[in-house]
Amino acid sequence: MTTALTVLIVIIAGLILAGLYVLQRRQVKFSKQVFLALGLGIVFGLILQLSFGATSKIITNAIDWLNIVGGGYVALLQMLITPLIFVSLVGAFIKLKLSTNLRRIGSTVLVTLLATTAIAAVLGVLSVFLFHLQGADFVKATASKANLAILKEHQTAVKGLSIPQQIVSFLPSNIFADFAGTRATSTIAVVIFSAFVGVAFLGIRKDHPEEAAVFAKGFEAIHQIVSRLVHLVLQLTPYGIFALMTKATATDSIELIANLGVFIIAVYIALIGVLLLHTLILVAHHINPVIYYRKAWPALLFAFTSRTSAGTLPLNVEIQTKSLGVDTPTANFAASFGLTIGQNGCAGVYPAMIATIIAPTVGINVFSLQYILTIIAVVTLASFGVAGVGGGSIFSTLIVLGTLNLPIGVLGVLIAIDPIVDMARTLANVNDSILAGVITAKRGGTLDETVFDDATHVVESTL
Repeated sequence: MTTALTVLIVIIAGLILAGLYVLQRRQVKFSKQVFLALGLGIVFGLILQLSFGATSKIITNAIDWLNIVGGGYVALLQMLITPLIFVSLVGAFIKLKLSTNLRRIGSTVLVTLLATTAIAAVLGVLSVFLFHLQGADFVKATASKANLAILKEHQTAVKGLSIPQQIVSFLPSNIFADFAGTRATSTIAVVIFSAFVGVAFLGIRKDHPEEAAVFAKGFEAIHQIVSRLVHLVLQLTPYGIFALMTKATATDSIELIANLGVFIIAVYIALIGVLLLHTLILVAHHINPVIYYRKAWPALLFAFTSRTSAGTLPLNVEIQTKSLGVDTPTANFAASFGLTIGQNGCAGVYPAMIATIIAPTVGINVFSLQYILTIIAVVTLASFGVAGVGGGSIFSTLIVLGTLNLPIGVLGVLIAIDPIVDMARTLANVNDSILAGVITAKRGGTLDETVFDDATHVVESTL
């Protein structure tokens, strides 16, 4: 009976995937495909959990087969991260007109990313106070063996390293190993290496323009190949989202979600606060937030449903350049740096909230201004090097908790509901990188406001 029910579930899932394929062939709008896949995944997963239970063997076996689609989609997105970062950053240097632009763009982007992360940490702390979660009972809950295993895997990557040692670990001692993603900090190592390659190109262009032109032409060909790879992978988005959402809603216990409901709401309130912060920054720079969000929406939707900042990179850059009027170098810098530095959701709000929740359990007064400032400083520094894929928030939170000498056991409990909060965290991350590009272009006088104000310049998707 177990085998028969498993086969039935897999067949039903296959029929739903086939239906999504038909919609894609009929060229239904990409955003509609994504929303439909999201809704179908949630409904199908809930039906499975209510019918058989989150931990039943039938669900485990069926999800194992369905994970070929979901896990395969995530793996392909991860495959793209390194080449995307490399071609985007080096391409940004190639398109730079003057070296002075590099200093202006780089400094403004970094200041925007880090300043908003610091404020995001404050909003995370305030949200904990608002919902009275400091020292919450779920801190003492026992995590499942599977979740503890995931936590241990992430902990191994940062065990015994202080923040200064973490910063040193960002440097690429073996770039080939980092291109292969063998370290937790490989992503930022690739960013650093790409920046060195870009600076070297600027020097060659000045002293040997002919050789630089050859490199630029060849690199453009590589960029086109990577772009086509991205196109192929993103076509799989509706299928991947359906499978991932089915897995999340079928296996995440409804009872556990209900028990952690206040925490989930608190995270969302803090992230809404981050978006309000972004809106205030836009208004302060005389940028219409209504136009901004209407044009940025496709990237934000993709980030929310796919839960990957890295996978959103191509759409992020395209929206900045073609829809919001940001110059190409600035867009590439903002989108690429935003993958590894100052992620407002995963590296700002979330670690600050977890640290504030746990601290009272070890006798720390979290209402102390000194301790709050310590959390903000540690969170901001630890925001360097967070990978733009699932699990980045765990990595950054482990660094923060380790630096503050706080226990990490609660993360094993919260991993169970991580997909629910990770969607909103990723949206905030991506919005901050787009914001950094728009603000940098505005302050540098390179924002094409004609394009920004033109309602016809709207990017639906990269497909």
